[in-house]
Amino acid sequence: MASFNFTPFDSSTFILTGLPGLEAAHVWISIPFSMFYILGLLGNFTILFVIGKEQTLHKPMYLLLFMLGLTEISISTTVGPKALCIFCFNLKGITVGGCLAQMFFLHAGSMMHSAVLVTMAFDRYVAICNPLRYSTILTNARIAKLGLVGLIRAVLFILPMPLLLSRQPFCANRIIPHTYCDHMAIAKMSCGDITVNRMYGLVVAFVFIGSDLTLIALSYGLIIRAVLRISSKKAHQKALKTCTAHICVMLMSYPFFFFSTLTHRFGQGIAPYVHIILANLYCLIPPMLNPIIYGAKTKVLREKVGKYTCSV
Repeated sequence: MASFNFTPFDSSTFILTGLPGLEAAHVWISIPFSMFYILGLLGNFTILFVIGKEQTLHKPMYLLLFMLGLTEISISTTVGPKALCIFCFNLKGITVGGCLAQMFFLHAGSMMHSAVLVTMAFDRYVAICNPLRYSTILTNARIAKLGLVGLIRAVLFILPMPLLLSRQPFCANRIIPHTYCDHMAIAKMSCGDITVNRMYGLVVAFVFIGSDLTLIALSYGLIIRAVLRISSKKAHQKALKTCTAHICVMLMSYPFFFFSTLTHRFGQGIAPYVHIILANLYCLIPPMLNPIIYGAKTKVLREKVGKYTCSV
């Protein structure tokens, strides 16, 4: 595939380099990258379509899957198209405004994704520990309100990041060694004092995501305590089986997130392309695998997807 360089450079433009040191392999890297992105879109749009179409799936658990799919489409689409333009066509330029917008939607989507995972943990807790009250505690309206709270939280706490960066003076060298505009990657382009930016990023990453993980751990602690009180081993397996998909999703999401956050600040000994590849996998692998995990683990959803797939 031919490589074209259509990147104009001016004072209002950043240059995204892609994978430093692996420029010669960009075209080959674009092949699995595009496959992950397309499969993620197909899987999540399928889940959204089936849940939206089937009235029987308009229940709290499936509404949470619907919200999870929306956040994953948002995250992967914020990163994927621009990265593919860099890999395939060498289109590396991005305006400062576009860069800040990409950063906002990426980090807001990640925070919203975390909020949905917390709500899903609470859903599992109620389903296992208070099954008789499940329908009264978790209604569709309450799930919608929790989703709205998560969205408002994401917007309010991520919005200061682009606002703070927009006030920074940027140096003449505006080359960002990345495939997308990460918060700290942009901050490092500044000639001014970025202490506030650095500290605010850490606060958001560890206070809010940390509190989400604490709530998830609390939910699972209560679930385990309730399960251990059940004498039947079959009941143990059935109760824990309902949590398997959610646990798998968390194990794919949070480690990538914290690795990406920490290596930008403390990972000077790590090769840049390793950090960038893992940061991109965080945006692409969970959106690709999560529909498969929930489709495999949720019998009703699997049957409904099969119904619409076979009818096409």
